[in-house]
Parts: sequence; structure tokens; C-alpha cells
Amino acid sequence: MSERSFDTFIFDLDGTLLDTIEDLALLTNRILEEVGCPTHTTPEILSYVGAGVRRLIYLALPEDASDEVREQAIALWNCYFADYYHETHPFPGIEEMLEQIRLRGGKIGAVSNKLQAGVDLIMAKCLPGQVDIMFGESPSVPRKPDPKGIQLAMAHLGATPEASVYVGDSPTDVVAARNAGVYAVAALWGYHDRADFQGESEPDLFVEVPSDILALIPPA
Repeated sequence: MSERSFDTFIFDLDGTLLDTIEDLALLTNRILEEVGCPTHTTPEILSYVGAGVRRLIYLALPEDASDEVREQAIALWNCYFADYYHETHPFPGIEEMLEQIRLRGGKIGAVSNKLQAGVDLIMAKCLPGQVDIMFGESPSVPRKPDPKGIQLAMAHLGATPEASVYVGDSPTDVVAARNAGVYAVAALWGYHDRADFQGESEPDLFVEVPSDILALIPPA
């Protein structure tokens, strides 16, 4: 574990705070059926997750799908997404870990490649009141690995990069943390294996379970 200590913890959502893949697979396949395209297995859809909704849809559609079909699929996602969070839930140990960070005086944020409306909806359902600030993709917040979302979260929390951690489950999350100048933590309970993190996506720290993160913040 790191010998450094931190007071600000910013998290990715899908695959880090929340297990969302079953709902993402159900929604993606419903949309594919409606636009007349083949569906995919959950592992296949998982391989498309991490770079935002538009990228997920584009990868799930056939390579020769027309621009019209792509835009229709995105429109259907925006229409249906609010109904597809019945199976989504925090990973085991997440709520207890967040509570301990709070008890120790830490600040908590979330930055996701989900659309902002999706972030607001799913956090209100699954982790209400558990984070101080949260950002998803919007016209003013580009997708990770762009660091702007993490930087905005730090600004709202009154945090410095030196005292901040970004926790995510993907190589993209680690690169985003690097770009923001914060300590990069890779969560191995999510949707990527340790072997996926190489080169610029090698984190400062791997964590096996959420409680491992508490080693980075002094006890109350």
C-alpha cells in the first residue's frame, strides 16, 4: 500500500462503485432488436463498455450500420435508459467504504463516462447522498481520459491534485487520473483484469476489495 495519505476520493461508476452490466446488456439488446440488428452476449457488451454511450452503441451495431440507424439507436437509448436500472447495485463493500471515508473526514466525488442524466438517475437510486459532487458526460465535460471531469470535481470539493485519488476499473480511468495529475488506483473487482493495465495505464495502486482504499486515508 502507499505510504501517502489523501483527503479526496473520486470514483468511476460502472465497474467501480456500481455493477451495471446486466442492465446495460438488457438495454443494449433491446435497442439492437428495435433497429433490426443482431444482439450480443453480456460478455460481448461488457467489452464495449467504458468510453461512453455513443461508443458502446457504435461498437454493438454492425460495422456497416448507417448513420441513420446509429442515431436512431442513440435516440432509443435516451428514451429507455431510465427504465433499465432494476439489476444495478453497488459492489459488495462499497457503501461501507464510502461511509468510512466520510467518517474520517474525506471528500467524495464521482466522474463517469455515462451521460449526466444517467449519472444523476443511477446515483439517486443506488447511492443517494453518498457523494459530494458527480459529473457525467455533458457538453462541458468530455469523456475520459480527458481530465476535465476530475478537475471539475476537485475544484468543487476544494481539493488539490496532490491530495486526491481517482479510483476506476479500466485502463482509461488510470490514464484520466494521470492526465489530471492525481493518484491513480485500479479496482480489480470491476470489469478489467490486472493484465489489462500496462504502459501508461499502469496505476499507482491496485486494490482487490473496496476496503483496501481505506489504507490511503488516516483513521478518524
